[in-house]
Amino acid sequence: MAVKAPLSTQSSKALFQKMSQYVPRAVSPLAPFIIAEGRGAVVKDLEGNSYIDLTGGWGCLNVGHAHPKVVRAIHEQAQRFTHTDCSVIMYDVYIELAERLVKLAPGPSPKKAIFFNSGAEAVENAVKIARSYTKRKAVVVFEGAFHGRTYMALTMTHKAKPYKEGFAPFCSDVYRMPFPNPYRNPMDFRHWEKQLFSLVNPDEIACIVFEPVQGEGGFVVPQEGFVQFLRELTYKHGIVLVADEIQTGIGRTGKFYASEHYGIEPDLMTLAKSLAAGMPLSAVVGVQRVIDAPGDSAIGGTYVGNPVACAAALAVLEIIEEERLLERAVELGRYMRERFEQMQQKYEIVGDVRGLGAMVGIELVKDRTTKEPASEETMAIVHECLANGVIIAKAGLYGNVIRMLIPLVIKEDELKRGLDVIEQAIARVSR
Repeated sequence: MAVKAPLSTQSSKALFQKMSQYVPRAVSPLAPFIIAEGRGAVVKDLEGNSYIDLTGGWGCLNVGHAHPKVVRAIHEQAQRFTHTDCSVIMYDVYIELAERLVKLAPGPSPKKAIFFNSGAEAVENAVKIARSYTKRKAVVVFEGAFHGRTYMALTMTHKAKPYKEGFAPFCSDVYRMPFPNPYRNPMDFRHWEKQLFSLVNPDEIACIVFEPVQGEGGFVVPQEGFVQFLRELTYKHGIVLVADEIQTGIGRTGKFYASEHYGIEPDLMTLAKSLAAGMPLSAVVGVQRVIDAPGDSAIGGTYVGNPVACAAALAVLEIIEEERLLERAVELGRYMRERFEQMQQKYEIVGDVRGLGAMVGIELVKDRTTKEPASEETMAIVHECLANGVIIAKAGLYGNVIRMLIPLVIKEDELKRGLDVIEQAIARVSR
């Protein structure tokens, strides 16, 4: 999958020139080329070069680029109708998808599902539902969290640059707590509880929102026992527990919902990204008594639960089952961890290897003792991989984590080639 022509020849250059003229500079693509087509885990640019895409559309393509079943479902639904607004005329695919997601959800409580367009919308509506149910106002989130870019979601997101810089003031009644990171910040849970309740009275907390594995925060798997501790704490104080499954859900960790790894039943879960293979669709799945709290027409939107996107999502669920992608995620994750742990033995820059299922990341440091983030080196590795036909994503508050958001349909030789290129890049940058 090596690049066989200069990265930006005439076709791409002309379009990038138009982009600089007509598209705001805030839109800044990682790849220096324009895509022509994508299949599975491979994309081609306008010049015919092939690249292995290990970003999966920033986590949206668990079933890969242009899966034939998804394409067919979109085409068939578009031929029937493309839009009604579900608050005017309801349609079958909305109801069928809600049923499927509810039946897959962890825990014994009866549940329901409601749909939106984006991950940020799902998060904000989960907060609205929690506030409606509890009649409280405070929202608790974590250091390293990413929950979206609309104002409430952006307030909940931690990283200042590039997401929050210059956009203040933010929403009120959001409280941020440390996230127990086994590599950098292990914590005593009772001390954490005291710290929280010194900030805000538990009787005023509507919800605690957490990621089962932090995504943008650096693929951080929480300290063992912490999620179960959170569940007990929220039950005790009548707080709604919201699992943000936007990046972890739809099978990426080897379970359909990553919350399943911890043996808990969240009150609400948010889904997006791979739910509809990149089509604009998100969901809140929740316990009936909680999700039913808002009144008639209190939640909604013109485009929410679009029928074409719902049809795509139903196809995604069929693919996950038929192609056994949950089991595949476990296998891929095992292979990636083995390869990264081998790199950790060889290269001092690899400080930590972590993840659940196929949601695997490596943290790069300048020094293993001080754990100083190797931010510039990580960016150099990203560019080195791009120059050799592999697209990778970085993450973390300091941009020093390489995160694998691979399509779960990736072929073995493609993944091996991708990891070979990553190792070669690490070796060059380390030298």
